[in-house]
Amino acid sequence: VQLVESGGGLVQPGGSLKLSCVGSGFTFNKYVLKWYRQTPGKEREVVALVSSDGESAWYAEAVKGRFTVARDNDKKTNYLQMSNLNPGDTAIYYCNIFHFWGQGTRVTVSS
Repeated sequence: VQLVESGGGLVQPGGSLKLSCVGSGFTFNKYVLKWYRQTPGKEREVVALVSSDGESAWYAEAVKGRFTVARDNDKKTNYLQMSNLNPGDTAIYYCNIFHFWGQGTRVTVSS
């Protein structure tokens, strides 16, 4: 199993970023996919997940209304569209399935 995230970067408060996670080595369209984030000194926290068919999603309260998770099973890619970002969203964002993790992509929200 391999998960490869991309799309992180530096963005100003109020800005947007779209993260991507390409999966391989498993039957992509059969599993729920999750996005986590982690900041130094804190535990990794789940921010969003999407059902195997992409029809259902769940969001942490901290990101609800600002983040949108989606997936393209044909492209074996999971997306996290992040809008109205604030400094509290600064973290390394990880894609997850079961106990498999990507390498993470860093998001920094700062003016």
